[in-house]
Amino acid sequence: MDRNSSTERTPLTSLSESFERYLQDKGKGRGGDGGNYRRNAARELERFAEWAAGDRGDDDWTGIVPDDVDRKPTFDDLDERVFREYARHLSGDRGLKQNTVQTYYRYISAWCGWCVNEGYLEAHHAQRASAMAPLPEDDGRKPGDQQAWTSEQRHAFTRYVDERARDAVEAYTTLPEETDPPDKQRARYAALKAARDRDLVFVLAYTAVRVGELLRDPNDPRRRGVRWEDLSLDDGSMDVYRKKQQWDAASLPDPVISPLRSYRQLMDPPTDRWPVFPTFDQRTLAGLVQDELAERGERTEAIAERREEYARDLLLALGEDIRPPSITTDGARSILQRLSEEADIDIDHPKHDYLAPHGGRRGMGEVLVRAFGYTVAARYLDNSEEMVRERYSHIEAGELGDVATEALEEIDDVA
Repeated sequence: MDRNSSTERTPLTSLSESFERYLQDKGKGRGGDGGNYRRNAARELERFAEWAAGDRGDDDWTGIVPDDVDRKPTFDDLDERVFREYARHLSGDRGLKQNTVQTYYRYISAWCGWCVNEGYLEAHHAQRASAMAPLPEDDGRKPGDQQAWTSEQRHAFTRYVDERARDAVEAYTTLPEETDPPDKQRARYAALKAARDRDLVFVLAYTAVRVGELLRDPNDPRRRGVRWEDLSLDDGSMDVYRKKQQWDAASLPDPVISPLRSYRQLMDPPTDRWPVFPTFDQRTLAGLVQDELAERGERTEAIAERREEYARDLLLALGEDIRPPSITTDGARSILQRLSEEADIDIDHPKHDYLAPHGGRRGMGEVLVRAFGYTVAARYLDNSEEMVRERYSHIEAGELGDVATEALEEIDDVA
């Protein structure tokens, strides 16, 4: 159902009304009724609902609904302060282990992200830094707990988004000459979106660049998202603002170059200052286009007429060089969630039911450590060798186990 046409999803919708819909989307089997994730998520959502309603057995806690209002909690009551308080509740009130607190909060955070995609919420409050601040640090005893895309997952994911983009581009470029302009525009828009999504997956899968270095951070003006001027496809490099607070060149390996060239040709940005991964959010683009054209002196009626000439505001922005913002890191996570579900990737992980951005980076780290060792991997990942050795210690442990096995076999042969 289109978000703007829904009459049911309002800020006053009760939280529980969204739970079953979310669980069906995340469940396995016919009707989404099965799966461990669904069962565990359902349990935590119920606990969250009880806590939000003030039914946690604590006389000092009355829930998130104002005291002078007699109703169940609704989406209108949710903001980052609510999730911050829940993070504090998990951390201090239930005697849970650090990793367990993190896991339980992730169930609620995943539901919050789904609510944003479905139109129940305007922002992913649970992922805000202030909301997550009370959560304990991971104790680090299970390095394998952090997701790393496997070779099979990487190949399946990149193959899916590549075929999807190729089909969309072909559908656009092979349209008959007599095709109506609006239909051509819609086909180009679909091709651009599919190509953008493909290149986002490819860059995350093969470059090991941190998602925060690649995309826009609304709270940090220095992180405005990579632009075409930051890419040198001939040299195979990309300038990014690193975690260490300085600009640096990241490598663009061969699998990324061709998709980026094709995507740039299709987009044909007015200037190199355009973002490589612009937002396609219609509300954002509509406001941007109207404000910019108004600043250029166009009247309201003329602006409305200009917008009617285009099937999508993004295409008008391209035509008039109205530069949109890059997608944010939260936007990238939403895209990867959608694409992971569409691609039907087999994901068995305690923390993520989709291929998360950091998983692409860690997956490349696994490949590099195994193929070239810790020193080369550290340079590619823009980390110290000490940190890489710590984060990928399970690889060294496995290799040492193989050495021990070989030594035992040699001793047994001698005996």
